Amino acid sequence: MIEPFETPAALAQAAAGATVQALQAGIAARGRGRLVATGGRAPGPVYDLLPSADLDWGLVDVTLSDERFVPLDHPASNAGLVRTRLLRGAAAAAHFIPLWHPASDAMACADLAEAEVAALAPFDMTLLGMGLDGHVASLIPGADGLAAAMAADSGRFCRGLNEAIGDPPLPRITLTLAALLQSKAILILISGAEKRHVFNQALAGADLPVGALLTQTRVPVRVFWTP
Repeated sequence: MIEPFETPAALAQAAAGATVQALQAGIAARGRGRLVATGGRAPGPVYDLLPSADLDWGLVDVTLSDERFVPLDHPASNAGLVRTRLLRGAAAAAHFIPLWHPASDAMACADLAEAEVAALAPFDMTLLGMGLDGHVASLIPGADGLAAAMAADSGRFCRGLNEAIGDPPLPRITLTLAALLQSKAILILISGAEKRHVFNQALAGADLPVGALLTQTRVPVRVFWTP
């Protein structure tokens, strides 16, 4: 399941190519491509390549796998990363659907995002990173409400986590496991020996959020790794 690449640049090129191919297929099938982007360090080099791809970005919808409960212009906002590194040049024509909305807390924010995100399904490509604790999106071990967010048949696309958790420790809005399983393809980007070890633990049956994606059979999952 893991696909190794010698360098981060080679991984980024392959991930960008897979993403463009998936979006082109979505446009051909129904007139629009749907991309779930993610935050963190792993996808940045992929985002740098995508704006120059041979793709009609005006026919692409982009949302996020998760977001910190902070305004869109906050330095910790995942939307900020996507806007500065992906939604530029030709890709600025894409329709961006943020998870953050002005609300009293993360749960209320997730309620506001629910309908618009659900309307995008099925997603043509979902990009994810993975933490050393085995989290994907903001499905973080130990989070209050994780069990509900991990229910594969919950029917919910978005969940709010009101406690400050993760790095940085902030309340969060996340796509649920049920939402992630509405993807036509999932691509997990990891690097380094430590994360490969976590991946191997999850594949062997360790109770980690990423393991729920690796062991399910509904959606094709590819894992790109570089040392």
